[in-house]
Amino acid sequence: MPDITWEDPYCAEGNSCFRIGTDAEGNAYIALNGQEDHYLTDTLEALRTLITDIKAGKADHLLA
Repeated sequence: MPDITWEDPYCAEGNSCFRIGTDAEGNAYIALNGQEDHYLTDTLEALRTLITDIKAGKADHLLA
C-alpha cells in the first residue's frame, strides 16, 4: 500500500463521507471514510475534476 496522506473527511447531508489523499508521487486517492484500504486512484487533476463536477450537480446520479 502506498504511503497516502489523507485529508479530513468530507461529509454532505445524507451522503457517505469520503476522503481525499495524496502520495509523494503526485497521485490522488479517494475513499469512503473508514474504508481507506479500498480506494480509487488517478491523477490529482482527474480527481479534482470529478469532485468539482459532482459539486456542480453534473453527476448527482453517481451519489445515489
